[in-house]
Amino acid sequence: MPKYILGISAFYHDAAAAILRDGEIIAAAQEERFTRSKHDSSFPKNAIEYCLREARIGEEDLGLAAFHDDIYKKEVKKNCNFAVSSYSTNTTFPTRRAPFIRLRLIKPPYL
Repeated sequence: MPKYILGISAFYHDAAAAILRDGEIIAAAQEERFTRSKHDSSFPKNAIEYCLREARIGEEDLGLAAFHDDIYKKEVKKNCNFAVSSYSTNTTFPTRRAPFIRLRLIKPPYL
């Protein structure tokens, strides 16, 4: 029985999905092709459904789902970018971004 993997890119820009069978890409799509929203960053529900249809499999056939990025590293990058833009616009970084850092960058103990 082939092993299927669902790859997901979401919540930043250009959300997309892909399905691999035994390491070979057999279906891929960007969410913006379905929503007609350029650089759509939403969860790629339509792209996933398309990939499942194209691969002719159901959700139960997936052996693994993988997210494209380390969300904790991404938050550090966002915070650095925010700090730079805050500095240039006289917006204080600690008051606008620090509460978010405390909430989002604490890794759950099971990771």
